[in-house]
Amino acid sequence: MRSILIAGNWKMNMGPKETADFFAQLEDAAHKEITGVEAAVCPPFVSLSTAFSSRKAGSAVKIGAQNVHYEDNGAFTGEISTAMLKELGCDFVILGHSERREYFGEDDKIINKKVKKALAEGITPIVCVGEVLSERKDKRHFDVVKEQTAGSLAGLSDDDLRKIVIAYEPVWAIGTGETASPEQAQEMHSFIRGELTSLFSKEVADIVRILYGGSMKPGNAGELLQQPDVDGGLIGGASLKPSDFSNLIAIASEQ
Repeated sequence: MRSILIAGNWKMNMGPKETADFFAQLEDAAHKEITGVEAAVCPPFVSLSTAFSSRKAGSAVKIGAQNVHYEDNGAFTGEISTAMLKELGCDFVILGHSERREYFGEDDKIINKKVKKALAEGITPIVCVGEVLSERKDKRHFDVVKEQTAGSLAGLSDDDLRKIVIAYEPVWAIGTGETASPEQAQEMHSFIRGELTSLFSKEVADIVRILYGGSMKPGNAGELLQQPDVDGGLIGGASLKPSDFSNLIAIASEQ
């Protein structure tokens, strides 16, 4: 039985004051431990400390980062290390997001190094894979996702995979006017699980959580989460609103 993970990716939004306001407004029910459901938010680096200090005492909402470097320290201006995230108390880190791939030139080799570094520090990587609109239209979406999955997870063991979350981003369905149906989401999630089975073992592939990162919100979450291989969501815009994020956790608890 795979527990559902609702993880909010705030992207370049929510400074420290907005972060404090978010946690002040987050419904009490969202902070509670719910059987079978895990919740996390991933603020920008400058808001991480505020997130920890503003989170209610005893809250079950975990906190993660949106990126990390693969080196321990050194002359890497503007970068953050896994040790820094660990010192703050981060449980998760998002790696290989489509925006990091597109705007910052991160390829599978770089992402793979970051995944290994996060695992070594005891931080759970949320590893993103997904195709853009042209790749979907050219019917190369399965090939693209297969290559990204294999490249991002290269050199890892079954034990490593147990500590990883995968997030599928249909990049073509984010901000394009296109819509990914629950059936399309399930099709790709099932494909990814099959690839994990080929790369590792079926036993481990069956317990890996695969999140949907294609604009999940309260209006479509229920139908998406009913799909057998959709184990939660990597939430963008809806995670910026305390009411929407609370509703997503509540919807997940009903699955």
